[in-house]
Amino acid sequence: MPCVGFFTGAEIVTIAAAESREPARAVARATNSVIVRVLLFYVGSVFLVVAIQPWSDKGVQDAPYASALDAMGVPGAGDIMTVVILTAVLSALNSGIYTASRILFALTGHGDAPRGFTRLNRRGVPVPAILLATVVGYLSVVMAYVRPNDVFKFLIQSYGTVALFVYLLIAVSQLRMRRALERDDPDRLRLKMWGFPYLTYVTIAGMAGVIVAMAFLKDTRASFVLSLVTFAAVSAAYLLRRRYGPDPSTAAPAESRSGG
Repeated sequence: MPCVGFFTGAEIVTIAAAESREPARAVARATNSVIVRVLLFYVGSVFLVVAIQPWSDKGVQDAPYASALDAMGVPGAGDIMTVVILTAVLSALNSGIYTASRILFALTGHGDAPRGFTRLNRRGVPVPAILLATVVGYLSVVMAYVRPNDVFKFLIQSYGTVALFVYLLIAVSQLRMRRALERDDPDRLRLKMWGFPYLTYVTIAGMAGVIVAMAFLKDTRASFVLSLVTFAAVSAAYLLRRRYGPDPSTAAPAESRSGG
């Protein structure tokens, strides 16, 4: 299931676009751009690799891009791919900190996170949220050093399935939220998904089918179990928050609070 995780992260562009001057236009443009980039840089590059080298070649299985560059006679192929991978990892780290801080900032608007994380600096940056995301990142590095095999194995085996659970919940939420908007405030619904609700139902059925199939396949059963553990922990936290936490209706919108 790690391959599923490789296709996640496209939603980050919508979070960034929502902070632009024209959110509706920027979100649509960013979404279309992501689709084109995935087809060009991921699908296109994989096509070139298998066109240059047989897909069953051991070099393609171990290091596909470096193997293709070596076959083309490009000097220093390994060093080139090391730089590319390092750049990609740093980019993923940067986007991860950005997304985590914005999500934490948004959670405060519903009373799901301490209000201290709504503090902004003069440029409108949620500094406390970014600092917490950075600290969690450092703790992850420490855990990876202390238990390298366990931590990395858990992340690889659970990441893809957890992403499927997240997207499944997003699809279900979209069904409920769009119907609520169409009923209560249709003017707010500026970006409409085509094929609604049938395409949403197809998406839900497809992701649910993949998740169920994972429970019966030997190679993916461990990923399924680990993702269930993560999902159960998050669900338990939600239920505790709903039962014992403050009333979300009493929380002020996050955008209205600033620390200067």
